[in-house]
Amino acid sequence: MASPKCALVAVIVSLLLTALVYAEEKEPLAVFELGTAISWTAPNASSIGPTVAVEFTPIKDWLEIEIGTGPLFATGTTDWSTDILFKKPFELSETAELMVGAGPAFDSKVGGATMTGIETALDFMFWPWPDRKYGWFLEPSYTYSFINGRAQSLGVSVGLLIAIR
Repeated sequence: MASPKCALVAVIVSLLLTALVYAEEKEPLAVFELGTAISWTAPNASSIGPTVAVEFTPIKDWLEIEIGTGPLFATGTTDWSTDILFKKPFELSETAELMVGAGPAFDSKVGGATMTGIETALDFMFWPWPDRKYGWFLEPSYTYSFINGRAQSLGVSVGLLIAIR
């Protein structure tokens, strides 16, 4: 009779320890990004604007998905840029992460056509505090359009990270 009671106690203790480990992991449900994007499209066109994105992790340590959008303002024109990036995360340290990703990109000119293409990005995330509630990001990117003369652009986004728990 002592053996089943010991086994039950061992199972309960194991479950409690597992719950404590997951509670201390500090993995947010999602990360909200709020920042500024700058884009340079060949041959010498540049634009700037605000950007927002949400990022979530369907497969821990393997896949993060970021959905982002924002207007880009240039002389005489406004584009609305949207992307969905599938990223592989790499933890560089307790306070820094790198994510490498790619995915579809959509760029709509106000009053014009929508261009589709592919975007690749490196996402550097910095979490200066141990609780990882707030941080900042730097995300250089390259976009190749499948239509409209095969436009290519380089971009960089920088801004604030807010963990959603």
